[in-house]
Amino acid sequence: MYRFTMTKTKRLIFAGLCVALGVVLPVAFHSVANAGSIFLPMHIPVFLCGLVCGWPFGLACGVLAPLLSSLFTGMPPMAYLPSMLCELAVYGFASGLLVRFVKTGKLLADLYLSLIGAMLAGRLVFGLLNAVIFRAGSYSLPIWMTAAFVTALPGIIIQLAVIPALVLALKKTKLITE
Repeated sequence: MYRFTMTKTKRLIFAGLCVALGVVLPVAFHSVANAGSIFLPMHIPVFLCGLVCGWPFGLACGVLAPLLSSLFTGMPPMAYLPSMLCELAVYGFASGLLVRFVKTGKLLADLYLSLIGAMLAGRLVFGLLNAVIFRAGSYSLPIWMTAAFVTALPGIIIQLAVIPALVLALKKTKLITE
């Protein structure tokens, strides 16, 4: 069913670890002002969970990580939680779905295509929901472009460098198999 072979128990444990990382990792970054929106630390475990465990677990991780982080640490603040929860849910869902169907014959290419596709899908949903629901009337295309691509550029670069490397390392250590 999934690109990577793991028992359901292992997927559940790995997803739980990703949710925990989604709560803990941002705490380290938030000691620097605005670091969350620059480095996007919560995104990494959600993408990783989707790519490794598949869309159901990625979706759950994308919902639970920001929700639990907000409850336990106050980050993200409740005002930003709904849009961030939707964005991360799409990241987990889309990365898991795309890695299942993208098949170029090269694992690294599949990972990058799935990751970039999921990044774009999540950012699109984030922008649309902010424009229509969460910040209707005060959200514009330039605000979205700045938040989703300019401010977040360091985080995007980190994600593109770290996430495929982590998946390949997990495969090399045989924690996951194709």
